[in-house]
Amino acid sequence: MPPSPSDPDIDPRSGYCAATRTFHSLRSPAPLPPPDLPLSFPAFALSFLPDPLPPSSRPALVDAGTGAAVPFPAFLSRTRALAAALRARVRLAPGDVAFVLAPAGVHVPVLYYALMAVGAVVSPANPALTAAEVSRLLALSNPRVAFAVAGTRGKLPPGLRTVLLDSPTFLSFLLHEPEDDAAAAVVRQSDPAAVLYSSGTTGRGKAVVITHRNLMPNIATQAPAPGPEVFMVAVPLFHIYGFILCLRVPSAAHTLVLHTARRRFDATAVLADIPRFGVTRLALAPPALLAIVRAAEEDAAATPRVSTLKAVTCGGAPVAADLIARFSRKFPGVSLAQYLQLVKGVWSYGDYIRFLPCCWRRRKRANWIRGPSFMGRPSEDCSSRNRGCPAAWCARGALGPRPFCNESVGYLGQKDSTSEILDSEGWLRTGDVCYIDQDGFIYIVDRLKELIKYKGYQVPPAELENLLQTHPDIDEAAVVPYPDDESGELPVAFIVRRPGSHLHESHIKEFVAKQVVHYKRIHHVFLVDSIPKNVAGKILRKDLAKLALRRISSKL
Repeated sequence: MPPSPSDPDIDPRSGYCAATRTFHSLRSPAPLPPPDLPLSFPAFALSFLPDPLPPSSRPALVDAGTGAAVPFPAFLSRTRALAAALRARVRLAPGDVAFVLAPAGVHVPVLYYALMAVGAVVSPANPALTAAEVSRLLALSNPRVAFAVAGTRGKLPPGLRTVLLDSPTFLSFLLHEPEDDAAAAVVRQSDPAAVLYSSGTTGRGKAVVITHRNLMPNIATQAPAPGPEVFMVAVPLFHIYGFILCLRVPSAAHTLVLHTARRRFDATAVLADIPRFGVTRLALAPPALLAIVRAAEEDAAATPRVSTLKAVTCGGAPVAADLIARFSRKFPGVSLAQYLQLVKGVWSYGDYIRFLPCCWRRRKRANWIRGPSFMGRPSEDCSSRNRGCPAAWCARGALGPRPFCNESVGYLGQKDSTSEILDSEGWLRTGDVCYIDQDGFIYIVDRLKELIKYKGYQVPPAELENLLQTHPDIDEAAVVPYPDDESGELPVAFIVRRPGSHLHESHIKEFVAKQVVHYKRIHHVFLVDSIPKNVAGKILRKDLAKLALRRISSKL
């Protein structure tokens, strides 16, 4: 059991315990069920729905592209019918992995809930992947069945049983006669619920196993809203950010509106959909946030039209300070919060964010404008280790010292990789570099693997990127290492100039050199049209590092 915030050894201001050198949450523990109680995540989550259910005028799910809506009674009945069909017609058993290769749509949250309800393991992947990339993920998770759409079926091997979400067969599953509760499978909280794939921005991605118990704090810690909310999710449902939201929002009796653009994010469409559906909260990745701000800057009438919007949450990658300022100018009445989510962190934290969100808006009691690296304090039952100067950050969450430690938890099929980041006491080596201030607030400085080593000095790329993006003629920036025999690694920058700008490489170098110590100076600048990112908005540094090698080598 974690210590109580009233423990005399714990600083009531920061949550720090000097005896253990650990920062503890100052919030009350999450009300979770006894861990040995057989209980699936869907059964736990759906128990929070009110009785009677919300009226049909307040749907559970909405497809923003087609306008198709699923009322709460239909959401429940489809989930139960699909779970019965998965057992009776697909013959899924507890522990079977179900690979999902489909774009966002109203069937996807229902499928996630139904699969977990029967004890199957949900394994969603990016439908834009190539057949070769899909093949590698299939080798990691070894699914028994796949769920796809007509447009993605060709990326799956012919020997894998596949059910199409846009087929009459799947639609008939949604009408299957539900079975008696006595026939339902027994699902333990320690059973695997999902296999998600890490982004692999600095190396090859891994398959991460998450249990039913890991997901439960997402529901247990939801603060009751004063009224119904309408969440618009414009992040992928196969990413941990969207995955959790599509499970969490309907269980709280809120409406989940899915941005279903098939090719790329459409900022104009999202701004139009906010008043159309009465959206109060919007979930985005940083590139989408930038697109929203740009669209609002080009259309002065955009801000008045989104009067229902109260909050925007951003996750997947850091948000630049300049972008925060531009957002605040265009949407002065909307709070902007950045969330931290770690796919691997769900093992230990039992949540995709286990921090009070950082919020760039002045609050009544305190000014929370602390900068783009500010991530807030640990949330319920969570602990952190670090103090003072930036250092590697370790964290442990609601599940404590790994009560469900077994061979299925961690990186699937990679025990060595799991043990490298998760110790026997449940401390997760997050891979982040952070510092914690005297109030217990956590500031993420950078990723450990992404630090540039220049003559023994550590140079955080994020620090230089934030600095570069304060320049009025720079839209986006990315900093990566370039190998050098004398210095080890040199910081080099990729820059996207604002339209109409004539910014030159020498200007950029001079701008940085005036504001940083000598070892943080930029040595090469590449002007590009765009910065490659993954779907969550993380910079693909390994791709940029290869590009830097090619460009510099061609000049030699």
